[in-house]
Amino acid sequence: MDKKYGLYICTGCSIGESINVEKVATKSKNALKIPIVKSHFALCAKEGVDLIKADITNEGINTIIIAACSPRVKYEEFKFPGCLVERVPLRELAVWINEPNSEEAQLAADDYIRMGVIKAQKAFMPEPFLFETTKDILVIGGGITGMTAAIEIANAGYNVFLVEKEDRLGGFLNKLYKKIPVSNKYQEPLIVDTEVDKIIKEVESNPHIKVYKSAKVEKTEGMPGAFDVTITSNGNTETVKIGAIVLAAGWRPYDASKLQHLGYGKFQDVVTNIEFEEIAKKGSIVRPSDGREATKVAFIQCAGQRDPNHLQYCSAMCCATSLKQAKYVRQNPNAVAMILYKDLRTPGTLEYYYKEAQNDAGIMLTKGDVISVTDAGNGNLFIEMEDSLFGKKAKVEADLIVLATGIVPETAIDPVLNLTYRQGPGLPDLDLYNGFADSNFICFQYETRRTGIYAAGAVRQPMNSTEAQEDARGAALKAIQCVEHIAKGMAVHPRAWDLTYPDPMMTKCTACKRCTEECPFGAIDEDEKGTPFYKVGRCRRCGTCMGACPERIVSFKDFNVDMIGTMMKNVSVPSDEEEPRIIVLACENDAYPAIDTIANTKVKLNSAVRFIQVRCLGSTNLVWVADAFSRGIDGMLLLGCKYGDNYQCHFAKGSELANYRLGKVQETLDRLMLEADRVQMMQLAIDEYEKLPSLIEDFVERVKEIGPNPYRG
Repeated sequence: MDKKYGLYICTGCSIGESINVEKVATKSKNALKIPIVKSHFALCAKEGVDLIKADITNEGINTIIIAACSPRVKYEEFKFPGCLVERVPLRELAVWINEPNSEEAQLAADDYIRMGVIKAQKAFMPEPFLFETTKDILVIGGGITGMTAAIEIANAGYNVFLVEKEDRLGGFLNKLYKKIPVSNKYQEPLIVDTEVDKIIKEVESNPHIKVYKSAKVEKTEGMPGAFDVTITSNGNTETVKIGAIVLAAGWRPYDASKLQHLGYGKFQDVVTNIEFEEIAKKGSIVRPSDGREATKVAFIQCAGQRDPNHLQYCSAMCCATSLKQAKYVRQNPNAVAMILYKDLRTPGTLEYYYKEAQNDAGIMLTKGDVISVTDAGNGNLFIEMEDSLFGKKAKVEADLIVLATGIVPETAIDPVLNLTYRQGPGLPDLDLYNGFADSNFICFQYETRRTGIYAAGAVRQPMNSTEAQEDARGAALKAIQCVEHIAKGMAVHPRAWDLTYPDPMMTKCTACKRCTEECPFGAIDEDEKGTPFYKVGRCRRCGTCMGACPERIVSFKDFNVDMIGTMMKNVSVPSDEEEPRIIVLACENDAYPAIDTIANTKVKLNSAVRFIQVRCLGSTNLVWVADAFSRGIDGMLLLGCKYGDNYQCHFAKGSELANYRLGKVQETLDRLMLEADRVQMMQLAIDEYEKLPSLIEDFVERVKEIGPNPYRG
């Protein structure tokens, strides 16, 4: 479109009292050649909004620069359909972090408005990426998680394809004798029927749910909105169009044969907690060895769990399960249940359940590390413990031992999805968590690094069946949100409003494969010649491919390499060489909100700094460093999310990739005789805003020690 610009400067929120707005307006009109420049005491109020709307109608303004408050607030007020809108945070970045009516505040206002105008000049109206989509949703797994997700999705009016590998729905719920009641107080009864048949009937009778049993997903191709999923069921093969996927494939018990020191496989009367459910389901608690009723049953907690040699994690459901199974034993009033634990974990309302067990004189709870299970010589077994509540060492006799062996996610054993993505057939996982689907557990529950695929239940993290049902509902809602957004050409989480998408100039592509290797979401595939191509429905719009591309050919309508580079080149550089100029690239999800927050506290930051918001540090292209230093900028600081095993980067790998690239930048700076310390990256969580003043001050002082950029001027 032919752009006609209007710059609107708010004087409210102490802006007009802290800078010379008239001077800023005059400079913008003359130097930046903005035809319409107006100020108002409250742009976000009805009068201010009407002022802008009048210019849209009467003057044909279609490109609006609003110099007021942070783009993270008042976005509804400043939404003008059909117009390109750029926000300049004068309040936070020029006024609140600088001394009022100071030269620094005035200069900062000029810089931020100049950058905002450049951004508006380099941007274009977004156009949605539209293609033929379906809103049908696939649920993989017919256990309690998968059935709950299917019911919720179907009740919302969407069609569901439910795939279960067994010949019956229900999963491990079928194996249970009883379950823990859902209650806040856990009064009698303390064990209740699972009602699995009722849930199965509800699923199988729902007209919106098509069930595949004895089935498997052979192949998953395509992208959200248009997945092609090949399913085999009872020897038949069918390919269905799917909009989004809920992965609820469940778990398997840990292999107890690896626990020989606990007697499994050596003694018949050592069983797992799942095997014990099957014993109880037959009507009475009897020993496998001789069929005699067990009256002294010991439960060994954390059997192969929280153990670097086996499972490193807690399985979350074992403690409550053993308390429940102790009640099975106590259905015989003459029987005793002994629970031997490292720690007993019953979070939330399960604490009430634990207290009810404590009140039962026939249930013994004691802490200790079990070191071995041996033959007692009388048909029973000895359990040897150390560091127990009994003293340094103790020996307990039992006629039946139950091992709380914990859970292993199905995704650790089988890729399940069998994705045709370049980056592998299964979901990425965190090594620390032994194969659990790599959902971004801090910021976005359920969402995996494969867009449109949502993990729920025990493939996401250890949990009990009640938690799994809640998990299923969350994943179901996410899947619904996904198909609705994709149908409108919008991105999904975290940029759930974004209508832009990567638009590479493929005539200049060298097929270096950097973009395909670095994309955290598998949004880029390659053809038979190795040339990358986008599956836009998979794209989260983070811009990682833009940062990866050495040819700088990837761009978005409102975010591109040239835009940010030009903004950097137009930041003012002080004539006094003693005064440095620092550019901070801040990710929009953690670092920039932290900057906003510290600005709201009116804490002053070093005036040498200019902040530029980027979608993700993964979008940082190395040419920006050259752009900045060629202009005479003295230092660059990259502020991004934390990464690692407990990462919270909204785009999964952005900060990590930026740090990797930064190593190469520093080598280049050394070769150019520019000190490597002039460019640094730091991790900052959204709630660590109080660290910002000292963090920035320390970096500025380090740049001062190094000295001015020799390329100034």
